[in-house]
Amino acid sequence: MSYSKPIYVTQPDLPPLDDFIPYLERIWDSKILTNGGPYHRQLEQELCDYLGVEHIALFTNGTIALVTALQALRITGEVITTPYSFVATSHSLLWNGIKPVFVDIDPNTLNIDPARIEAAITPQTTAILPVHCYGQSCDVAEIERIADIYNLRVIYDAAHAFGVQDKGGSVLRHGDLSVLSFHATKVFNTFEGGAIVCQDAKVKMRIDHLKNFGFVDEVTVVAPGINGKMSELNSAIGLLQLKHVDQAIAKRKELDTNYRKLLKDVRGIRCLRDAQVKKANYSYFPILVEPEFQISRDKLYDRLKEEKIFSRRYFYPLISDFPMYRGMSSARRENLPVATNTSSQVLCLPIFPALTFNEQCWIVNLISGD
Repeated sequence: MSYSKPIYVTQPDLPPLDDFIPYLERIWDSKILTNGGPYHRQLEQELCDYLGVEHIALFTNGTIALVTALQALRITGEVITTPYSFVATSHSLLWNGIKPVFVDIDPNTLNIDPARIEAAITPQTTAILPVHCYGQSCDVAEIERIADIYNLRVIYDAAHAFGVQDKGGSVLRHGDLSVLSFHATKVFNTFEGGAIVCQDAKVKMRIDHLKNFGFVDEVTVVAPGINGKMSELNSAIGLLQLKHVDQAIAKRKELDTNYRKLLKDVRGIRCLRDAQVKKANYSYFPILVEPEFQISRDKLYDRLKEEKIFSRRYFYPLISDFPMYRGMSSARRENLPVATNTSSQVLCLPIFPALTFNEQCWIVNLISGD
C-alpha cells in the first residue's frame, strides 16, 4: 500500500467555501475590516460561551498574545518556564527583557514538573509560565500553591489546550492569564490568530489597549501598545470553525483510539498516557521511540518522510539548546534530564479529521516495518 499525497502531522479542518461566502459578502458590504468589528465582537462572545470563561481578547497570533500577556501583568526579572515547548514560549520572555529560567518536565505528562519549581525561585522571580503540552493539563493545583506562597503570577501557555476541561471546568480558568493559539495547525483555528483569557474586566481592558497601540480613543494613548488585533476575516473563519469544532474533536478522539490499538504491540514504541482531564481535545499524537525499538527515532522519522509521511519531532531541539538560551545555567542538559531524553525520543504522528483508518494502518505498518 502506498499513497501519493503527502500526509502532515496536522492539517486544518476547513469549512466548505460556500459557507464562508456570506460572511465575506457582509464584510465587503460593511467595509469594516479590523479594529473590533462586528465579527470580532461576536467571536469573542461565542468563545467565552463555548469555553466557559469570563473574558477573552482576540489577537493576530498566539505569539503576540504571549508578549502582550506579560506586558499586561507587568512581568519583569525572571520567569520559571519549561524547555519543552515551541520557541515562542521563551521568545516572548526575551522580547519583554525577561530572563527565562528552565526547569525539567514530568515524564508522564511532559509538562513542567512542579517539584522542580521551588528550587528555581530567586528574589528576581516574578512569575511562572507553564505549558499545557499536547493538551495535557498541568498540575494546576500545585502550581497555584507555589505561586501563592511566593506571590508569583502564573501565565499559562495554553496553545494546545483549546476546549480542554478538568473536573471544575475549562483549564483556561487557571492562573492569572491563559494564552491560546489559533494557528492553522490547531484544533480550532482562524488561519492565524490567538487569544488571551482572563477573569477580570479591568485586565481585559488593559489587554485591549495594549493590542491596539495603547489607544483609548482617537487622542489618548495610555500604554506603549502593539498592533495585535485580529481582523474581521480571521474572526469570520473562527465563527465558522466554532460550528464544527466538536465534530472535529470527536474525530480526533477516534483517531487517537485507533493509534493506541494499532501501536499496542509494537516493541519500543510508547504512547503517552491518556490526558488526565474530563474533556481532552486530542490536539497531537506523540509517541516515544525508546532504545529497544529496531531503529533510532531519527531513522524512523526519515523512513516515514521517504513515504511522504511528514511526522514531527515536536519538541526537538529543546528551547534550551538554541543559541540564545544555551549559555544560561538553567539550560544545562544535566539540569534537564527528562526533557533532554524525551526530546531525543518524541515523534508526533499525523492526526487530523480527514485522516482515514487505512492511512493510519499504513503509517503504523511503516513504523513496525511490516
